[in-house]
Amino acid sequence: MLTKILIANRGEIAIRIMRACRELGIKTIAVYSEADHNAQHVQFADEAVLLGGAAPKESYLNVEALLRAAHDSQADAIHPGYGFLSENASFAAAVASANLTFIGPSADSIRAMGDKAESKILMKKAGVPTVPGYEGLETYEEFLKAANEIGYPVLVKAAAGGGGKGMRVVNAESELKEAIELARSEARNAFGDERLLIEKYLAEAHHIEIQVFGDKHGNLVHLFERECSVQRRHQKIIEESPSPLLTPELRAKMGEAAVNAAKTVGYYNAGTVEFIFDPKTQQYYFLEMNTRLQVEHPVTELVTGLDLVHWQIRIAAGEKFPFSQSDLHQHGHAIECRVYAEDPTTGFLPSTGKLLQFIQPQGPGIRVDSGFAAGDEVTHFYDPLLAKLIVYAGNREDAIKRMQNALNDFIVHGVVTNMDYMRAVLETDDFKTGKVTTRWVETKFGEWSIPQPELNALIAAALADVVFVGGKAQPAVSNETDPFNPWKQTGNYRN
Repeated sequence: MLTKILIANRGEIAIRIMRACRELGIKTIAVYSEADHNAQHVQFADEAVLLGGAAPKESYLNVEALLRAAHDSQADAIHPGYGFLSENASFAAAVASANLTFIGPSADSIRAMGDKAESKILMKKAGVPTVPGYEGLETYEEFLKAANEIGYPVLVKAAAGGGGKGMRVVNAESELKEAIELARSEARNAFGDERLLIEKYLAEAHHIEIQVFGDKHGNLVHLFERECSVQRRHQKIIEESPSPLLTPELRAKMGEAAVNAAKTVGYYNAGTVEFIFDPKTQQYYFLEMNTRLQVEHPVTELVTGLDLVHWQIRIAAGEKFPFSQSDLHQHGHAIECRVYAEDPTTGFLPSTGKLLQFIQPQGPGIRVDSGFAAGDEVTHFYDPLLAKLIVYAGNREDAIKRMQNALNDFIVHGVVTNMDYMRAVLETDDFKTGKVTTRWVETKFGEWSIPQPELNALIAAALADVVFVGGKAQPAVSNETDPFNPWKQTGNYRN
């Protein structure tokens, strides 16, 4: 077993990994930027190492600094989390060259699946269904010819990277040239690679992904699906498992296709094969593979009973995954909502500032993965994810009700969040009946407006602002004359 792991990440995922390490008796090393010197993940770890400035390229993307931190702290492994360098093949190779264990797949697997164009070619050869389209195009004339053959609408997207960057939906020929220029520019800035591909855009499709898991001994299984169709700008907002659309037969077929895709590149550790699913034709198409732990992995953990981070670490250390496909089953229903510091009424612009109050919901079937606490600063340097709120219940209807109640109980003051927005999504008939497609947010939920806050919420926010001075909660001043009156000793609650 590994004895000391450096987590090359920050926020909630760093803490999630540290909790797993603590349960396995493994020491943890946090890394941090100058902006994160007081962050929760720094306080949670056994040790912490400063990497550099606030900008990611000076800290969390600084490969040399990360390897030096691992060497100086005598770590024997690095867990990349998600984002940052988690799908960087060069980083995985550099970790291995430094005689450290990379907790993830091989550099070759990351490289093979990291290029959308090349991975589609691989999947076609393996017999995995892919969205109709073309790779390796360069000139406008080539894109125009391809678009006309495929038929509008089409999707122009970056061959490298992901996360919705370098992607443009094109509804007519008049939009194509500008879409290519914008996608190419964004891809160049985000990934240093301006190559694009074009494919048919399925306007009424669902986004369904399959979690796969394999060890270094040739065992590879799937851990069922996650429905991820509630999206804005190709970024997921709400995820759930099981999908309300899939039959047992279709679930088995998609799982088999995902395992086949992973086997094609000799995959091991945690990974996710993403599909676009057309409910009208019951056809599914390979979209891409994420060669890392997903943000939404908790919903899979809750319905399978497996701790994916535990098994990531144990597989990296050489253990066999002890479960065959027939051993694995889904139980109950889980939903995850991503709580962001962002304002839905201004185009989801990030909201920054001090968290005056940050009170997480509690109760049966409620889980919160977060990297923040009251008093922390939400900055503009990093992703504005405040927390992942996950609920579990025996069925989907009860899970939706539990999530609605949990969102009501989640109190955040100091920044604007998207919680009212997600509450409104959960209340729609389309969500309750599983009819939300990947374009639903844009086409059918665009005119949403924030509800007026209740008076008690305004009072609580005002009091939080008053008593939170200089980063510390100040005790209320008591006018009690009786020295034995218990109210004399009260602080903020009395206030």
